[in-house]
Order: sequence, then C-alpha cells, then structure tokens
Amino acid sequence: MDRIRVFLVDDHALFRDGLRALLAGCEDMEVVGEAGDGQEAVARVPAARPDVVLMDIAMPGLGGLEATLALRRVYPPARILVLTQYESREYVTRFLKAGAAGYVLKKAAGPELIAAIRAVAAGQAVLHPSVTAEVIEGYLKGSRPEPGEAAYESLTERERQVLKLIAEGQTSKEIAGALDISVKTVVTHRTNLMQKLGLHNRAELVKYAVRLGLIQVEPKAAGPTFEGP
Repeated sequence: MDRIRVFLVDDHALFRDGLRALLAGCEDMEVVGEAGDGQEAVARVPAARPDVVLMDIAMPGLGGLEATLALRRVYPPARILVLTQYESREYVTRFLKAGAAGYVLKKAAGPELIAAIRAVAAGQAVLHPSVTAEVIEGYLKGSRPEPGEAAYESLTERERQVLKLIAEGQTSKEIAGALDISVKTVVTHRTNLMQKLGLHNRAELVKYAVRLGLIQVEPKAAGPTFEGP
C-alpha cells in the first residue's frame, strides 16, 4: 500500500517536531518535507510531491491563505488541510474559497488529525465539528460577506501579498526582497491596492487586514497540543 505523503507548513519548529513524531507512528503515512513559512512551502512542495499539505494560517511573510492560493496554482495535486488554532467562520470560508480541502484545529486529538489526513488524501472534505457549526450558522444567517471582502477579491494575488506584508510592518525594501521584485514595483502595487480598497495610510491597511483575518495580533501557542494516537 502506498503511503500518504505529508508536507508540514508551520513557523514553529517545535510544533513541526510534534507533528512529525505523531505521524511517524502511522504505517500508512510519511513526512516528505516541511517549511517554516508560506514562501518556503511554495518553493519546496512541487519537488516533494506530497499528497497532503498541513497548512498553518498565521506565519511571517507569506501566510497560509496566500500559500494555499499559490500551491493550488503551482502544484494542484496536493490537498491542503488547514491546521490552526483559529476557528472563526471567516477563516474557514476564505480557505475553502482558496481551494483548501479541510480545516482542523490544533486542539484536536492525534487520532482526529490522522483521520482527517486520511480523509483528505482520499478526496473527502473535512471540517472540525466546532468549525462546521460556525459555517452552518453563517449560511443560516445568509452568509453575507464581511465588509470590504468584495474589494479584497478584486485584488491580484501579488497585491494581496503586498497588503499582508505592509500590514505586518515591513518596509518597501523588505517587501521587495521577500517577493523578489523591485521597490518601484512594490510602490506601484501598494498604490493600486489602496485605490481599490479605498484606504489611505498604513494604519488603515493594518485595521483592514486584521478585520479580514489576513494577519493576527494574538500570540500563537509555541508547542504542539496533540494527544498520542
């Protein structure tokens, strides 16, 4: 039987170590690679050829949402399973629209995560029970988009990346280096996205990014919380 090839994406090395140890106990799985941020994941996933990518949300530089969008383009065979501590409906909806196949919380027990990986690898969709309740509640209420969401959808993928990095406090020079583009191009993207969003300064960009869940202000847990299988 072929093993399920799993790729880990999380900015905490200790958490990745915990995941690797958990999956090492599964005869039908193998970890074929890992990355500490979205940009590294986009660069490494095609060569690793994983069946499932475990994707964190809040990471420095290229975050989980942007990485998911990019991976759906550069390596479509991989199934993206979001593994995060955030359980709001807005996150789930945004990732499902981006092409994620599942959404599991880090507070889940080991067996639950393992079952989710197997299900996603088999072509099924998976949502954590509490997340499912949030999504259902949203649809019952009409599932109206968040204010500003329609404008965000009008941004290009590069403009979304620049928006996130600006909101994280990076300078134009730092963004240029992170995205391998010129400072002049960064300024052009910034001007275009601010016009599309109707925003005028960095403070407004940060508030907008936080409201749509593009960046986080809460500290993340540093270690794994999984129970053994």
